[in-house]
Amino acid sequence: MNPRVAKVVPLENHTLELLFTDDQTRLFDVKPYLDKGIFSELQNITIFNTVKVFNGTVIWENELDFCPDTLFLESVTQELAHV
Repeated sequence: MNPRVAKVVPLENHTLELLFTDDQTRLFDVKPYLDKGIFSELQNITIFNTVKVFNGTVIWENELDFCPDTLFLESVTQELAHV
């Protein structure tokens, strides 16, 4: 099982900074999902910024969420994000 989300910070450009339970800080780019069904609601930055941690993953006020494994496997370390 992959680590779970312990803390989330919404950043500019529809990116999430995630602190995982193994103390890794990683960046998750939400942009690839913004044109997919209900995730299009996250284009609204006000809604996007309502993100919070819930049961080891992230959830928004409109009850959208991501699988915690997706968040870990598709995120990158901050060092890789700058390459």
